[in-house]
Parts: sequence; structure tokens; C-alpha cells
Amino acid sequence: MKKISIVIPIFNEAENIPRLIERITAVAGQNGFSYEIIAVDDGSTDETAKVLKQAAVRNKNLKVISFSRNYGQTAALSAGISHASGDIIIPMDADLENDPADIPILLKKLNDGYDIVSGWRKNRWQGQWLTRKLPSLMANKLTSFITGTKLHDFGCTLKAYRRESLEDIHLYGDMHRFVAAYAASNGYKVAEIPVRYKPRKFGKSKYGIGRVWKVLLDLIVFKFLTNYSRRPIHLFGSLGFISIIIGLVAGAFSMYYKFSTVHHKDLVETPLPLIMAMLVVVGVVLIMMGLLAEVLIRTYFENQDRKGYKIREKVNF
Repeated sequence: MKKISIVIPIFNEAENIPRLIERITAVAGQNGFSYEIIAVDDGSTDETAKVLKQAAVRNKNLKVISFSRNYGQTAALSAGISHASGDIIIPMDADLENDPADIPILLKKLNDGYDIVSGWRKNRWQGQWLTRKLPSLMANKLTSFITGTKLHDFGCTLKAYRRESLEDIHLYGDMHRFVAAYAASNGYKVAEIPVRYKPRKFGKSKYGIGRVWKVLLDLIVFKFLTNYSRRPIHLFGSLGFISIIIGLVAGAFSMYYKFSTVHHKDLVETPLPLIMAMLVVVGVVLIMMGLLAEVLIRTYFENQDRKGYKIREKVNF
């Protein structure tokens, strides 16, 4: 039987931890899972560290990692995943909004031939259509469009990953919500199923409307890393050529006005020559940036001994 690693990033959830571990243990016992729980204390300032240590004494399947300070959910998930020994990795939140009873459902879907199964909190934000549900719907639609991964709920932490789907994925900043999209960009199969959602009863939510801007910036980073990180000249070169072409068009119009008998204007009477010069210079700079980025990317891959491709399987090697 495959071993399951349940990774839980935690920040100030002392009241929820005993209940969560109890529920996970019950689900694992009912289904006969071989499992481990990796709890990552992300610099909590309440009694979380103490509660985790006490729980680890009683439950040898519980392993605890404690950060020296708060580094954020992405760092906590990254640490938990890197320390996981299971064949299947299941991250989930510590606030009891994710129900451990959904773990068997995720695993069943995973066995249908998928590499990743993502939870969809379908009934979340009931009664908060304008303030919560609509912004969430729009954000997920935008994320689906940009990443090319069709999910309804990118923000749901509860997912099931085959270990190999997470190889070579390095998480920084606040990129944890795009892990499934990263894996999908490497050719892994992603599915989504509805999961239970239960509003938290203890503690305070760590999320606010201010994270919207972070998500938008992270989407830009994701698009660059997945589409242009191996050939940055395609991005910078394309923008450079567009800038140069627009500049040349502006220059053509300025010459038209210069020699036209109907719409005559001297070069000093229109901003077009200045616009032309500026856009052409910007275009050349962008192309040079692309070339420099190409050199840096090639140096990085060679020094890290990394390949520009991902092999799923080998036969008769």
C-alpha cells in the first residue's frame, strides 16, 4: 500500500490542531492508510508549538517542523513537501475548513489515472455573493485563462499529488496556489472534485482582500516562468520588435506631416519624432535584455545540470 504524507502549514491554530489530528487519525484508521502527518509551524505566536509537541508525543505518525519566524504558507508547504516520505502528498489547511473525510475521495479519483486531484469548495461563501463569491469566481476564471489549467478553486489547499508530479517544482513567494498549474504545464494530468467546506470555528482567518494584488503579480510571474523562462528572447524580443515597429510608424507619420501640402507640420510642431526615437530605443533595449536573459538562463541550466525537458517514463533503458 502506498504511503500518504499529509502536509499541514500552521500559523496560530492552537485550538484547531488537536481536533484536526484526531480527525485525520480516525480517517486513516477507518481506511487502513499508511500515513504520516507533517505539521509545519510557520512561526506561530500562540500555543501552537507547545500543542504540536504534546501531540507528537502521543502520535508517532505526527512529525513537526518549526520555523524560526513566519515565512508564509508557500514556504511552509515547501518545507513540508521536501520532508515528506510518502508516495502521495496531500496538503491541507489547519483551520478545519478542509475536512479529512475527503481524503479517501481524493485518493479514489487519483487512482482513475490522474497525477493531481484538486479540491473545489463548491459551497463556499454562501450568502456572501457580492463581497466574496463574485471576486473569487472572477479571480479563478482569470487564473484558469492565464495558466491554461481549468480549475474552479485554485485557492483550495486540499489536493492530492503523486510525488513525481512535484519534482522540480520550487516554490517561492506566494506561489503555492499555482502548484497544480505548474505540474500541468509539465504534462501531468489534473482533475478536480467538489469537497466539503466548513467555516472555521476557532482562530482568525489569515486572508484578506489585500492578497488580490499579490495573486495578480504572481500570475505574471507564473506566465513568464512557464512560457518564457527557457526562451526569454521570445518575450523581450517580441516586445522590442513591437516597440520598434510602432516607433517607425510614428516616424513615417512625422515625415508625412513634414512633406504634406495639406497637413503640413514641421518636425518641431509634433511629438511624433520624439515618440519614434523613444520607442526605437526602448525596442533595442528590450531585445538586448532578451539576449542577456538568454545567456543567464543557459548558464543557469548548465551550472545546475538541469534539462530543458521532463521525462515521464522510460522503457527498456
